[in-house]
Amino acid sequence: MRKQALSIGDIIEKEENFETFRNKVKEFDVVFQFGLVFPELKQIAQAVKVVKKILYLKVENSVWRSELRLRQKSIVDRINSSIKEERIKSIKFI
Repeated sequence: MRKQALSIGDIIEKEENFETFRNKVKEFDVVFQFGLVFPELKQIAQAVKVVKKILYLKVENSVWRSELRLRQKSIVDRINSSIKEERIKSIKFI
């Protein structure tokens, strides 16, 4: 029995039951911060979702899709370094 009450933040951060929730928040964080990390790509690409460390980017123009595919490694590295954690392993373009 616990003698001290835990805050909601502590419970969400530490309890095993919230592991799926924490992962979904981290995935959403990547989608949300994509425009902040890449302001130059805001007009070109839109982050849609993250599933199993794969970032799905919506790119309307096939020329830009090809260019971003060539830059995929640097995009992944820049995202992970800005978040200071490996959350993305690859990118799929839709």
